[in-house]
Amino acid sequence: MSKAILPTYARTDISFVAGDGVHLRANTGEIYLDFGAGIAVNALGHNHPILVQAIQSQAASLMHVSNLYQIEGQERLARRLCAHSFADKVFFANSGAEANECAVKMARRYQAHKGCPERFRIITFSGAFHGRTLAMIAAGGQEKHLQGFGPKVDGFDQVPVGDIEALKNCIGPETAGFMIEPIQGEGGVNPIEPTFLLALRDLADKDDLVLIFDEVQTGVGRTGYFYAYQGVGVTPDILTSAKGLGGGFPIGACLATDKMAAPMVAGTHGSTFGGNPLAMAAANAVLDVVLEPGFLEQVQEKGLVFKQKLAGVIDEFPSVFELVRGQGLLLGIKMKVPPADMVGACFEEKLLVVPAGGDVVRLLPPLIATADDFDEAIASLERAAKRLVARQEELQI
Repeated sequence: MSKAILPTYARTDISFVAGDGVHLRANTGEIYLDFGAGIAVNALGHNHPILVQAIQSQAASLMHVSNLYQIEGQERLARRLCAHSFADKVFFANSGAEANECAVKMARRYQAHKGCPERFRIITFSGAFHGRTLAMIAAGGQEKHLQGFGPKVDGFDQVPVGDIEALKNCIGPETAGFMIEPIQGEGGVNPIEPTFLLALRDLADKDDLVLIFDEVQTGVGRTGYFYAYQGVGVTPDILTSAKGLGGGFPIGACLATDKMAAPMVAGTHGSTFGGNPLAMAAANAVLDVVLEPGFLEQVQEKGLVFKQKLAGVIDEFPSVFELVRGQGLLLGIKMKVPPADMVGACFEEKLLVVPAGGDVVRLLPPLIATADDFDEAIASLERAAKRLVARQEELQI
């Protein structure tokens, strides 16, 4: 354990020194199949030539200038994001949490601008995760994230996800809008029913409330759509994006309609590093790949095939697994054993997976994974499950 690093992570005692596609090489020389993808960040895997070239080329010319000046790559990326979504305007930040902070500020500012400054509260939902800032842990509402950090930041009301009556009862004269993930990632890969998302849209339209979609984890092709909302037919007013957008380089983005963005005039928000040339080069390179004709359709097809294969593994080991859920290449396996046990067993089989809320293990392979990579993952999962079954049998003896 490091003596100099704040111990906020229970880190596995290994470090990775190189990557190639869906594989990582450890400092021990061992090769691991990376189906965690930096928690849905490495959309193009490791060392993708287009992304590497873009970053190297940009770094050699200009890495950072202030947002006091025009940034060419920023304008190009914003136009592309708008062209492939509902949005008219984009603000660039450095992370998903920052993008969510911008979204909340924008929703509040919109309400104040139209003469309703008392409307500042955002309704969020059980199982949510929106980041680690003081405001975003209040938005997520999970006690384990709030404990020990003083009074909870005011302005967030949480209701059970899917409960329309509780939602209606929660709306009051101070409500500014709603914030929800189309699929809860950290919360356990919980897809939100389209009917509930549609109800949110209808309620927002009825009372002129703001609908925010947190697509930090689901965005940029992860579900097989550029953004997940496009697969459910419900369009938000504001959308947040990060993780896969930079392919490994830190970036966040807040996308909005002209209506929502209009009150965000000079001086209302800012970021020192947000939208710097290096981040823009990385994100534009990611889009060069993800927006290629047929790429997203391939992600959908890969996700369906992989999900079917996972269902077969679940049937084979009913004492270990319960079910698989999710969309595209954002999949979660609900466990009958502690998720940490499964993550550990997979690690022993040189497969990297990620735990999620409750009793779920996430599989988040790079979007460029091939059929052979999925077969390798299935074989590793089967061996990991056999390890756990053997341990179960030992305990029964």
